[in-house]
Amino acid sequence: MASPPRLVTVEELLETAKGVTNMALAHEIVVNGDFRINAVELAEGSLEKRVKEIVHKAFWDCLSVQLSEDPPTYDHAIKLVGEIKETLLSFLLPGHTRLRNQITEVLDLELIKQEAENGALDISKLAEFIIGMMGTLCAPARDEEVKKLKDIKEIVPLFRAIFSVLDLMKVDMANFAITSIRPHLMQQSVEYERKKFQEVLEKQPNSLDFVTQWLEEASNDLLTQKYKHALPAGGGAAGSGDAPVLTPVSVQNYAYLKLLKWDHFRRPFPETLLMDQSRFQELQLQLEQLAVLGAVLLVTFSTAAPGISGQADFAEKLKMTVKILLMDMHLPSFHLEDALTSIGEKVCLEVRSCLSLCGSSPFSTNKETVLKESRILTFLETYLASGHQKLLPTVPGGLGPIQKELEEIAVKFVRLVNYNKMVFCPYYDTILSKLLLRP
Repeated sequence: MASPPRLVTVEELLETAKGVTNMALAHEIVVNGDFRINAVELAEGSLEKRVKEIVHKAFWDCLSVQLSEDPPTYDHAIKLVGEIKETLLSFLLPGHTRLRNQITEVLDLELIKQEAENGALDISKLAEFIIGMMGTLCAPARDEEVKKLKDIKEIVPLFRAIFSVLDLMKVDMANFAITSIRPHLMQQSVEYERKKFQEVLEKQPNSLDFVTQWLEEASNDLLTQKYKHALPAGGGAAGSGDAPVLTPVSVQNYAYLKLLKWDHFRRPFPETLLMDQSRFQELQLQLEQLAVLGAVLLVTFSTAAPGISGQADFAEKLKMTVKILLMDMHLPSFHLEDALTSIGEKVCLEVRSCLSLCGSSPFSTNKETVLKESRILTFLETYLASGHQKLLPTVPGGLGPIQKELEEIAVKFVRLVNYNKMVFCPYYDTILSKLLLRP
């Protein structure tokens, strides 16, 4: 289950872009392709929400009273126009000279004050200009909300609605800025994180001990696998007598795959990956759920009827059903056998309603789950080895029903790995040069 998005202020984002002063936020923006700023929603019934509502009501009531006077008083209204002006100007890019001149000219506060003093101020005309400018500057997703502003005829409700839409536009602009600054921020963040880690390493020379163990274990595992494959079918020594050759890249890639089967409760995580430990844990959980899901679908499709997997609607419905029943898989109280029993019963009901038959054979998923995990890791290894190619490698046989979910995980995994390599590759290369040269 995906982690909830972290709420940050626009000011915090801009500060991060300038100097990478908040390393955790910069790291989050770089490695999380789905990073978004969301509008802050105060909890219903909370003290903060009640206070905010009281203050806002007092403010808007005051504005309403001022505008109802004869003649009207425009002090509050002019302050609001000033805030709106600054907000609109903040949306402009350096090349928006014409729009900047328009906003500055029409929303000239000194001129507006003079018009108010002389009884010549037309608030409705100002509001019309503001709405038109918002329509020019807003994202397409906000067009409908801006259009609705034109239907509000009373000034106070109109200004309230304008500020509400402007708040949404601020969030849109911040998210646009994230996309724009990400490449620049990545290079800054790589250099900054490496510099900070080097400072730690100079103070604590043992800060690479767990990284060394992790890479050494990966190297040994790969050597063991290669020796096995080099042996003749009847056993005994390999025919050529040559020792298997490992490359730093192959060891690193295999080491990253090992993180997807890590025992986080008993084993320390490599020091260079601590900032991403929770992300790897989340990917690990998703892969475990995906392996069980794939096994259940494979058994179902092969047991019930050959044509059942070709019915897209039924397959999607079945996937959602199984996913729901596996949602608590990360909890200590979760028991796979009990869950599979429930899944088996539910799947049989779904199959009955779809084909009027029941594949009532008990679900034996242990071997299928192991097979799925093996094929999933093979797919991720292939994707990792393919570098920055846009096309994903072909999904191994039997994983078709979960291809979409697997590809989504692969993209997140490779983004994490590639960024970690950019930051810490010099350290990995130094460690592996010593490991791989050992007799």
